[in-house]
Amino acid sequence: MAGMTILSRASLVSGAFVQLADALVGEYDSADLLRTLVDQCVVLLDATAAGLLLADQRGNLQVIASTSEESRRVEVLQHQAGAGPCFDAYRSGMVVTLSDIAAGGNDYPEFQAAALAQGFQSVHAIPMRFRPNTIGALNLFRNRKGSLSDEDAVIGQALADVATITLLHERTARKNATVNAQLQHALNSRVFIEQAKGVIAARNNINMDEAFKRLRAHARSRQEPMHRSAADVINNLVLI
Repeated sequence: MAGMTILSRASLVSGAFVQLADALVGEYDSADLLRTLVDQCVVLLDATAAGLLLADQRGNLQVIASTSEESRRVEVLQHQAGAGPCFDAYRSGMVVTLSDIAAGGNDYPEFQAAALAQGFQSVHAIPMRFRPNTIGALNLFRNRKGSLSDEDAVIGQALADVATITLLHERTARKNATVNAQLQHALNSRVFIEQAKGVIAARNNINMDEAFKRLRAHARSRQEPMHRSAADVINNLVLI
């Protein structure tokens, strides 16, 4: 039985890396890549939700992907406050863990209050590293106290590292201008996608998570970047 469990976990981990690679099939879609990253973190790791902040051209972190509206609210408040585990992971390039947000999160009162209000008790923040630089950070939220296992921490960092390399296209990322253009494209795409999610949610009386899933499914069925589908929704060219 133990062998079957190990095999199953190995298969899931392999599948996650395949999904990250598949995000580059056809026309490149950074929004889909980053949402795949946070989705797979929740599937594979001992996390209730996941969120990701990415640095813009000025080095300011912006919310770019989340698995739920609860985690997104915490990420937005962390962004507005300019402080939290994700910011520390980004600035230091090191993993930041709060195994008990209520007891250990006093350095980030806005983050602490927001996380506890959404039911999160602990967080594991992973830097998205590219050589000596860090371009963002990934937050893994849990609805109970405690730290990730060593195995989950290693897998989480590996997923973040692979996504970072894929996002920047290692060969072209050597030039800072290309790196900034890739990151800014991802941030610009997020604006269209958030607007389209709101339109789809209001039109169908559904929540924002379901609206995102419908938008992503539509983009994949047409083999086009999600931001293009989002623009069509905003301009009433398609109904989803």
